Amino acid sequence: MSGLGLPVTVVLTAGQAADVKQAEQLMEGIATEVVIGDKGYDSDELVEAIQAKGAEAVIPPKKNRKVQREYDRDRYKDRNLVERFFSKVKQYRRVATRYEKTARNFLAFVHVASMMILLR
Repeated sequence: MSGLGLPVTVVLTAGQAADVKQAEQLMEGIATEVVIGDKGYDSDELVEAIQAKGAEAVIPPKKNRKVQREYDRDRYKDRNLVERFFSKVKQYRRVATRYEKTARNFLAFVHVASMMILLR
């Protein structure tokens, strides 16, 4: 997502795939200063990849971490922009109920819904 809460890249994965596994792919080729994610993205490998790009990782650590990492709590509040975007996309019934049976067609409708939100 951009700083305005608009999508930059969309990747479709299987339902059982972990989001954290796609994070590096989503960042490829995109200049970033800050990467904000929820606790599901708390992985040493991802944080190191973000820092290697010269960006700041704003990802709260999981409670079961032995060494708790610091993160910018004020910046983390901007994560609600992502949640708002997903809420808007789910207003499009074709996306919310996944009418399309093939991944290609479903992703196409996700792109159409994203464009409709961008055009508002």
